[in-house]
Amino acid sequence: MTLAQAQEAYLSTMDIDYSYQLAKSMEQFRSNPALGYRTAGSRAEFETGEMLFHEMRRIGLQEVVKDPFTLDTWEFERARLSFTDESGTHQFELGGYQTNFNTHGPKDFSILYAGKGTESELSGLNVEGKLVLIDINQRDEWWISYPVYQAHLRGAAAVIAVQQNGYGEVDSAALNAQNICSVADAPAFSLSQADARVLKAWLMTRGGEAAVSFDAKSVVGFDGISYNIVGRIPGRDPDAMVLVSAHYDSYFSGFQDDNAAVALMMGIAKAVVKSGYRPEKTLVFCALAAEEWGVSNSKYDWSTGAYNQVFRVHPEWAGKVIADINFELPAYAHDTQDVIRCVWELQPFLQSFAAAVPDVTHLFPDGLSVASPALTWSDDFSMSIAGIPSLVNDFAEGSFMETHYHSQFDNDDAYDPEIYRFHHALYGCLLLWFDRCAVPPLDFMPRLSALRDSLAQGPCSSAETALLSAALDAADTQAALCRSLVQGLNHRYADALDDGDYATAEILYRGSRELSQRLLDAFKHCEDGLVRLGWHDEVLFPHAYAQRNLALLAGALEALKAGDAARALDCWLIRVDTNWYACYFDEQTCRHFVDYVLQQPPERLMWGAGRVPGLCALFGTMRSLMSKRDDPQADFTAEIRAVKEQIASQQELYRQSLLHEQCVIKALARKLEKLVKS
Repeated sequence: MTLAQAQEAYLSTMDIDYSYQLAKSMEQFRSNPALGYRTAGSRAEFETGEMLFHEMRRIGLQEVVKDPFTLDTWEFERARLSFTDESGTHQFELGGYQTNFNTHGPKDFSILYAGKGTESELSGLNVEGKLVLIDINQRDEWWISYPVYQAHLRGAAAVIAVQQNGYGEVDSAALNAQNICSVADAPAFSLSQADARVLKAWLMTRGGEAAVSFDAKSVVGFDGISYNIVGRIPGRDPDAMVLVSAHYDSYFSGFQDDNAAVALMMGIAKAVVKSGYRPEKTLVFCALAAEEWGVSNSKYDWSTGAYNQVFRVHPEWAGKVIADINFELPAYAHDTQDVIRCVWELQPFLQSFAAAVPDVTHLFPDGLSVASPALTWSDDFSMSIAGIPSLVNDFAEGSFMETHYHSQFDNDDAYDPEIYRFHHALYGCLLLWFDRCAVPPLDFMPRLSALRDSLAQGPCSSAETALLSAALDAADTQAALCRSLVQGLNHRYADALDDGDYATAEILYRGSRELSQRLLDAFKHCEDGLVRLGWHDEVLFPHAYAQRNLALLAGALEALKAGDAARALDCWLIRVDTNWYACYFDEQTCRHFVDYVLQQPPERLMWGAGRVPGLCALFGTMRSLMSKRDDPQADFTAEIRAVKEQIASQQELYRQSLLHEQCVIKALARKLEKLVKS
């Protein structure tokens, strides 16, 4: 069967209605009868996994297994707040976060409004044992963990957060849920804007504080068990795999995020089986648990199922899987352009694939494109840092994230069957393209080019940058030779399969097993050595962390020398690491969210462990400048000294990062040279 014939057979057997119905059927499993929630290690998540296990078998997948792993668990059964005013009794349904709070039935609490829940707003309030109502914008200001922990330190019973833009903008009735990134004993819940307006109006008539009845059960457990559900279509080579993944946990009913993605994965699997296609590689379909959350009191508390699958359950997959196709929110047009987001090394292969896709401007006016690098928002990041080249249908840039995402409005009202059909066709055909590769279709030149571009944004040339630039030149030469080798081999192999010359295809395939291993090893080397994270989870090259901080600190120093504290703060220092939070939260709160990144054991940090290069701590300087910003006679000697000390520290870190990158690139060049000669 030629590739064209295989694609035609696949496309003829696609059944979008099957996928839609499967996505809808996942909604039956819920921890919270009113709102849904299929959360990490919960009964609802387990029952969904059981259903998917049996469904994989039913559609013809083989070797279907449940891979157990350890995680922290969350059951959210209910949260209801009620009170009576002049117009009658009001009862509100609240969303939840991964924290402990069990009233064991309705219980009376005092509730008060505390603005945004900052240190200054809480300082004049007695919140001990009370419910604290706050407004929050998690996109433009801060994550919910900060005001919740601040209130917890002051003895609050729980925080009730109301989204003020950023998320849940679709409707004033929208609730929101996110990963809490905080301790389990600092409880938090979500209230809609519409209900908050009623509650706030009533509180104003009661002097700002009143008694309400609250009935909630939210339980976090530790060291629980969940399961990733795995099925296969065996290929001629059981030790070479193409992986397809999506997560089956959810907030609310989770139609787009991620029911439709799991169902897309299952729909592709079903169509491939029905088409009669026998793959060259083993096609593995993995429904992942606990993507939304799975580790308490960690900044990196999501992608738990994926991380466990490839780092703890099946670490050997990193040497066998040539690509992971991950799905998120796939039944909706997130922008005018459809984007495949991938690791750098898959970019040229996917660009060639995208160029072969028929015109899609009737669905996406700006067509189909490819973007890099992989980001931390989804499970493909965990896959990639494990050494599995990964991609995802990009979903993070569109308005859906601000409107429907992680709210009860993520339902099938936003379902677009034509987009869903297109993604079935696109990614099913891409799966077949990967299957016809003799070796992983990796090209190391895009990452090297991106590293060079990033360097160009930094300080003037130094001895270290010159050495790194020379190392990049040498690596470019080897990467170009490697690209020619890989592309030539894969083209010859695919042509032999299309021609029915299986003897030649077998010779090419068997003769390239060492090359395949070396390619994946070189890819893992790049992920280990060149992927770092900033304090806001942005993906960086190692040098880029200090490079950015140096530019910001230089701006702050110039402003301070000019006597302009406001500009030093507002334009520069608030953009350095976590120093923004010093303007709003006390030192204990800010220190907690630094220490739990730098001082926790790696198993609690998962995919973030060791990825943050450093910390530019300026809490005291920020507070000092805040007190002086309106004083025209202020002396900034101490603050200038503190900024200069941080500049010196960041300069040394920058130098060390460049030396580290030089070592990584030189080692990569050696690996590629051996690979080309092997």
